[in-house]
Amino acid sequence: MKQLKIILSGGGTGGHIFPAVSIANEIRKNVPDAEILFVGALGKMEMEKVPAAGYKIIGLPIAGIQRKLTLSNLKFPFLLLKSLFKATSIVKEFRPDVVVGTGGYASGPLLRAAMALGIPALIQEQNSFAGVTNKWLSKKVSKICVAYEGMETFFPKEKIMLTGNPVRQDISNIEEKRDEAFAFFNLDKTKKTILVVGGSLGAKGINEAIGMGLQQLADNDIQLIWQTGKTYFETAKQQTMPFESKNIRAVEFITRMDLAYAFADVVISRAGAGAISELCIVKKPSILVPLLTAAEDHQTKNAMSLVNKQAAILVRDTETKKDLVKTAIELIKNPEKRNELSKNISTMAFHNSATIIANEVLKLAKYK
Repeated sequence: MKQLKIILSGGGTGGHIFPAVSIANEIRKNVPDAEILFVGALGKMEMEKVPAAGYKIIGLPIAGIQRKLTLSNLKFPFLLLKSLFKATSIVKEFRPDVVVGTGGYASGPLLRAAMALGIPALIQEQNSFAGVTNKWLSKKVSKICVAYEGMETFFPKEKIMLTGNPVRQDISNIEEKRDEAFAFFNLDKTKKTILVVGGSLGAKGINEAIGMGLQQLADNDIQLIWQTGKTYFETAKQQTMPFESKNIRAVEFITRMDLAYAFADVVISRAGAGAISELCIVKKPSILVPLLTAAEDHQTKNAMSLVNKQAAILVRDTETKKDLVKTAIELIKNPEKRNELSKNISTMAFHNSATIIANEVLKLAKYK
């Protein structure tokens, strides 16, 4: 049998990269000698994260359109054409059996080029509100894997498969890791603990609100592990210094998210699709702060899919300084509410999403 060849494209944020890597890992598990290539956008985080996960990546010179009028928008048509030409030559040279897009700038040109050459394509839409590129691609792709019900509003119904979002494999069974987590982060097991994660690129509104509320957390004897992202880290380090003895600490990036979820009594997070999928699996009482500038305000729509089922609490980005820390302290002190949120969010979890999607990829490749 000839060697299986797959191209995956997804990037810009961890929410697009991690699902693509999870799908690739599952394909490899099924077909160890499969040749897998990633295509990303030059200068974006996938160019670093994908090789770190053990896969080869080629970059396209594509960039997004800015919401305001800028010089870079004038370059967009040229970058798009250049990317389409490069994507076409990559596809012709690699000759994949299937291409997979998980979102991000490079997905559009890559899938468009592949489909023009008659290669089957699958898109994995993570959000509850589909992006423009995926809506445009949906007319010609073979299969669309989604994480939310009601996506026939955006896509042809007969192509949709409800699979959930692929997540990191190490976050299942975190209850067994609780002791290890407290030891790893050097925390006190007898105290309540808040975990703050602003997404792979950090979160300005969340960071500023937490920085202002550190004294309130200390006064209420609440521990805090605060992932700030790169740009805010030095500021946060200075802000948390007086509270070190209270186990209030800032970190630039958390490598062991499984252990971070394991110790958390409450999680404060952005409402990206990947983050929400993980929170459903780890069953954590969560306060969601959607990113206002997300395309088509999809993070608010993601958050509301949980809030409407009493599975999370929403604090708007514009209200963080006034409400975020106060809401978190109230939730920490209300075990009944925490139990209710935990129970409701767990009913929204999808398990084995990466395996299900990988199997669909193999079906499209007609690989037995």
